[in-house]
Amino acid sequence: MIAANNPRLKTWIEVPENSDFPIQNIPFGIIKPAGKEPRPATRIGDTVIDLSTLTDFGYFDELDIDNYGVFLAPVLNDFMALGAPIWSAVRNRLSELFNIDNTELQNNEGAMANCLCGINDVEMMLPVEVGDYTDFYSSIEHATNVGIMFRDPENALLPNWKHIPVGYHGRSSSIVVSGTEIHRPMGQTKGDDMKAPSFGPSRLVDFELETAFITGKSSKLGEHVSIEETDDYIFGMVLFNDLSARDIQKWEYVPLGPFLSKSFGSVISPWIVTMEALQPFMVEGPKQEPAVLPYLEFTGKKNIDINLEVSLSPEDGDDTIICNSNFKFMYWNMNQQLAHHTINGCNINIGDMYGSGTISGPTPDSYGSMLELSWKGTKPIKLSDGSERKFIQDNDTITMRGHAQNSNYRIGFGECVTKILPAK
Repeated sequence: MIAANNPRLKTWIEVPENSDFPIQNIPFGIIKPAGKEPRPATRIGDTVIDLSTLTDFGYFDELDIDNYGVFLAPVLNDFMALGAPIWSAVRNRLSELFNIDNTELQNNEGAMANCLCGINDVEMMLPVEVGDYTDFYSSIEHATNVGIMFRDPENALLPNWKHIPVGYHGRSSSIVVSGTEIHRPMGQTKGDDMKAPSFGPSRLVDFELETAFITGKSSKLGEHVSIEETDDYIFGMVLFNDLSARDIQKWEYVPLGPFLSKSFGSVISPWIVTMEALQPFMVEGPKQEPAVLPYLEFTGKKNIDINLEVSLSPEDGDDTIICNSNFKFMYWNMNQQLAHHTINGCNINIGDMYGSGTISGPTPDSYGSMLELSWKGTKPIKLSDGSERKFIQDNDTITMRGHAQNSNYRIGFGECVTKILPAK
C-alpha cells in the first residue's frame, strides 16, 4: 500500500464531511495569497498549505531534493521534473506532517501561521505551464451518439475508431483555470438552408465533460513511450471543460477538423489529483473488440471509477444537475492514449495536457454534452426554475464536479466552473 493512501489516516486539520480533500488526497496546485507571488500548494479540507513556507521552515529538509526552488516557482513544471520518486516522497512527507499523531507542525505556531490559510483567502492559478495540448475522442458512447446524429446510424463509428485512440492537437494558449469567464465566440456559420455563410456570435455554445491528464516527464524526438512505461510519465489529472461552438464547428471542420470552434476557451479545475491518490479506484474498462494491435495491449486495471456531474445555473438562478457520468466508461484509457501519441516518435514535454474527449455514459442522463443531452436541440433540457436549454445561453454557468469513492474515503477534484459571457 502507498503510505499516503492508508485509509486509517486521520488529520489534525478539520475536514468537512464529504470533502473532496481528505488527508489521503494531497493534490498539487498553485495559489496566490493576497499581496504575494503565486507558489505551489496542497489542500486538506478547506485549508490550503503553502509548500514554499513549509520549505522555508525546513519541513522538507529530510527529502533528497536538489532544487528547493521548485517550491517557489509560479507553476508546477519544475516540481514535476524532479520525477516520480520525489512526487511520491513529497506526498508522503505531507501525509506525515498532517497526520493527527504528528506534532512537528502542530506545535510550531509561527510556522502554522505562515503555512496555512483558508481556501477563500487565496486565488487559484493555472497549475502548470501548458506547452502542448492534445484532445482525444475516446468515449464509445459519445462517438456513437455523434455518428448517429450526423452520419449513418447503422455505421455510427468510423472504420478507424476501434483501432486507434483518435485525437487532434489543440490550442494550449486558451486553456484557463476554473472561474475564468469565457466570452461567446464569433465566427462563420452556415445553416443547411443558407446559400452562403454568415458571421456573428455562435448560437450553439456547448460544454464537453472531460478529464485531462498531465505529463510530468519528457521524451526525446524519435522515442516511443511503451504502454508499460506510460505510468511513469503521467503526473495526475484535472477536470476539463472543453467548450465547443457547434455551429462554427459544423462549417469549419471539413477537411482538417475543429479550429475556431474549440480554441476560444478550455477550462480546468485548479488542483491536480495525482495518479497515486487515484490508485485505489482503478477498475476494468470496456472490453475492446476487435483486439488492439500489440503496442496498445496492456495488463491490469487502467480505467478509474470517477463519478462525474455537470450542473447548469442561469444568472441569479439555482444549479440544475443535467448530467451524471463516470470516467470508467472510457473505451480507450490514458495509457493507450499516451502510447499511441508517441508511437510515431512524437516527443512529449513536462506540463503537456491531454483531454480525454467527451465522457458520455450508456444512458441519456449520462451524456457529456448539451449536443447529446438535448439531442441536437430536439429535446430541450428542463431546469429547476422552469426554463429550458438546448445549448448554453449568455450568463449561464456550467459547473463540473468529480470524485472517486470507496468504503473508506472520497478523493475529489473540487469544481471546474465556467460562466459564458455575451460575445464581445
